[in-house]
Amino acid sequence: MTRPRLRAEDVKIFTDAALGFFAQTTGHRANVRTAYLMDHDAPAVWSDFHGRIDLGGRYRGNVTFAAPRALLTHVLLSIGESDYTDASHRDIVGEIANQMSGQARRHFGEAMDISPPRVIDRDQARHEANQHQAQGMAPFVIPVQWDRYEAHLVVQMEQGQG
Repeated sequence: MTRPRLRAEDVKIFTDAALGFFAQTTGHRANVRTAYLMDHDAPAVWSDFHGRIDLGGRYRGNVTFAAPRALLTHVLLSIGESDYTDASHRDIVGEIANQMSGQARRHFGEAMDISPPRVIDRDQARHEANQHQAQGMAPFVIPVQWDRYEAHLVVQMEQGQG
């Protein structure tokens, strides 16, 4: 028995959250590039910093925002921040994950359990994605272009049976 496919509007809520972050925080819009299914481990997707929310209940999986250090440093510069530590970079991806969590709650309601946002490293992001992929949950990768940088939104999510 096949599971119902995720709808485009379900995925769009996460891109809207990431795009909204850049527009509101920096005053400069980000753009979504052509999305694709990742059918194998793609190291280029996993970057320096990762903000993730885990999903359960009627839906299961996770959504990760992966960004390179240079992009996050530029965000910090654009908001007048002078602290460029790893902690500041983690705060940015954590905030984007937090906004994705809020959008998901409004869109899916109580039908979805959403973990608190967490910041994970590259190896953990790859390992967890590979585990989900082994369960038949192919990652949907959405490149996000901001300024001259590219980040990735990785949606690994499926609807449950109930």
